[in-house]
Amino acid sequence: MKRHVKGNVSWVGYLDWELENFHGDDYSIFHGSSQNAYLIEEEKTVLVDTVWAPHRFDFIENLKREIDLKKIDAIVVNHGETDHSGALADLLEEIPGTPLYCTAMAVKSLEGQYGKRGWNFHVVKTGDELPIGNDKKLQFVEMRMLHWPDSMATFLTGDNILFSMDAFGQHYATSELFADKAEQGILWHEALKYFVNILNPFAALIPRKLEEIAALQLPIEMIAPSHGAIWRERPFTIVEKYDEWAKAYQEDQVTIAYDTMWNGTEVIAHAIAEEIKRQSPATVVKVYNIAKSDKNEVMTEVFKSRAIAVGSPTYINGVLASVRGWLAFLKSLKFKKKRAAAFGCYGWSGEGVKVLQESLQDAGFAVVDEHVKSLWNPGEDDFAKIPELVKALLEETPAADNA
Repeated sequence: MKRHVKGNVSWVGYLDWELENFHGDDYSIFHGSSQNAYLIEEEKTVLVDTVWAPHRFDFIENLKREIDLKKIDAIVVNHGETDHSGALADLLEEIPGTPLYCTAMAVKSLEGQYGKRGWNFHVVKTGDELPIGNDKKLQFVEMRMLHWPDSMATFLTGDNILFSMDAFGQHYATSELFADKAEQGILWHEALKYFVNILNPFAALIPRKLEEIAALQLPIEMIAPSHGAIWRERPFTIVEKYDEWAKAYQEDQVTIAYDTMWNGTEVIAHAIAEEIKRQSPATVVKVYNIAKSDKNEVMTEVFKSRAIAVGSPTYINGVLASVRGWLAFLKSLKFKKKRAAAFGCYGWSGEGVKVLQESLQDAGFAVVDEHVKSLWNPGEDDFAKIPELVKALLEETPAADNA
């Protein structure tokens, strides 16, 4: 069933209430998600994107109930990733030859995924337009690396809707369709989590892209992303948040992440948390066992933090596998201007803390020299080192190489 968005624009996507994981198992979903596709019915009828392959037949059958497929004059492919293009091949079996408007990189993406089928590609770039009648047109804006090289956004004049693709989205299924009708706590948490875990690696590009869009002077009144709720009231609120989040965002928070073997490293983690609250009562402290906590949720808290402390016992001349994998993911997210400290226990060789320090530095953190390296179980000498570690961690200015 299509849902009215504005003017002659309808939502024709798929609410995925049962979705639990995304990007394989790399992204956790706790509140469902949606694959948003949009139908524009002016003098020309245009479909903006499709849905994920598992839902392609439902999508096409629902679309048939709303419109004669042969009336579709064009399909806009804002992004070739399968959660947006998964119904495209089957749809084009029904309406072969339908023009596809996308970037040159999207042609490579689509042909790479679905094969060279002779589809009717029309390559567009920023500034190109497609008139659709009733004095309206579509204007295309390349969004390269937000978050794939093929990404673009599409602006509908007259109704002033920006179909923003993955930018400004959330993995959040809401039957209310619009952000102002959604549960605000969940909405904003999911918007931040989405930014941190999917877009933050490209954060350096975002302010420039926002400036580029502003220079186009598009009178945007609504932002319709490809996942989650549509922003119709004060839509630039999410744009302003992206601009803020993209500039090495942090709050007065410290996140402590660890795994433990025989609980010694856990004891140190909680002692560090207590000392942070003693030295800086206003600072928010979050403590997570890496092996038991959802990594995407933890990374969202790391993003909010001005500093982190990471702990692991030494294991086979290194750290626990749970921590090693977590550190690799941490590096991939490219956080900026944050301090870090390392701690842990050991029984024989004791390389764990050094491995942590090197890994954190490699991930772009300003690593403090102060650390806790406890032989067997932490004792008074180990606890005595914690105040200096915390003092160094709470300093205001990160090291120059972390700027």
